[in-house]
Amino acid sequence: MKKMIVSIVAISCAVAAFAAPKVAPGAMPGADGEAVTSGREAKVNVDQFPKTGQASALTAPAIQGQTTIGKCYQKPRKWLVFELKYTTFVKWQDQLTFTWHILLESKSATEKDRDDKKAPYSYYTTSVTYANIPQGSHAASVVLPPSILERYGYAKAIGVVISNKNGDILGGQSESEVQGIKGGTLWWNDDEIMNAKDKKTGDAMIERRQGLLERSKTIWGLVNPNDYEMVEM
Repeated sequence: MKKMIVSIVAISCAVAAFAAPKVAPGAMPGADGEAVTSGREAKVNVDQFPKTGQASALTAPAIQGQTTIGKCYQKPRKWLVFELKYTTFVKWQDQLTFTWHILLESKSATEKDRDDKKAPYSYYTTSVTYANIPQGSHAASVVLPPSILERYGYAKAIGVVISNKNGDILGGQSESEVQGIKGGTLWWNDDEIMNAKDKKTGDAMIERRQGLLERSKTIWGLVNPNDYEMVEM
């Protein structure tokens, strides 16, 4: 593990930081009332960013009801829940897309298995587009099911990029506990980090995986639904 950290430290300086949003100075709402997608009014503030580590592990809400098989698990299982709170300043935004980047650390997995050979880190990404966003405070969220936490561990680096329907970057942030991957950088865009190899074995340090879910597709969609805008399919 130390060798992996050293290799990431050596290349992390090349990672680009978040760029300022593309802003058209003086842009104003259209005369016909269409949503503003550029200019100062279109910016998005990140008010609360998801936390790395155990802080993002939550027990799912329980729904009581009849079943023919009963419970398979008697003890609650925890999900990884990544929630972001943001503010918009224009009366309406047609679309906002949140692109998530999550890096899990295998050694922090809650179910240990020495025979389960896997990379030191697992990378997950997905994009969620919300539509018809009114001015004010909102939430965005993605989740990973319990089996992911149990097998692949807690999140040690998280990044989010927020863009409008034209692809302009309106906001974003990243946080990291991984030595050599700095918060506030676009570490997922650096090929040397994402394709790093163990110097001794030649094995990949990061493995790309599937499974990061938009919250409305899970039980979490029943929690505080008014905080979330319509998801475009």
